[in-house]
Amino acid sequence: MTEARIDIINLRLRTYIGFNPEELTKQQDIVINAQIYYPASNACESDEEAQALNYKTITKKMIAHVEDGHFKLLEKLTADLLEITMEAPIVSHATVQVEKPHALRFADSVSLTLTGKRAG
Repeated sequence: MTEARIDIINLRLRTYIGFNPEELTKQQDIVINAQIYYPASNACESDEEAQALNYKTITKKMIAHVEDGHFKLLEKLTADLLEITMEAPIVSHATVQVEKPHALRFADSVSLTLTGKRAG
């Protein structure tokens, strides 16, 4: 079996994230990185898009969820995005990281990473 890893790298979006008064009314930048694993033997052999994981569909769902949402915690946003990456039954496991640039005064960013694995 051939396992594929799709990397979504530095997807930059804006959303409402945080619980401080100014964060509730002003969108902030976030950066999303994801690694999505699936068995790719059929796609490699057939060269047919129906056998591959459609990362464009996943990314569009992520974008819509982030841009339409209001989140207090990075944990909630990251968990939601991980759930979106795991929706396709072909996905075996995935890791999603969400960065919040400028969250701390002397740091480039703060990030949270969650990993999910399909049972069985």
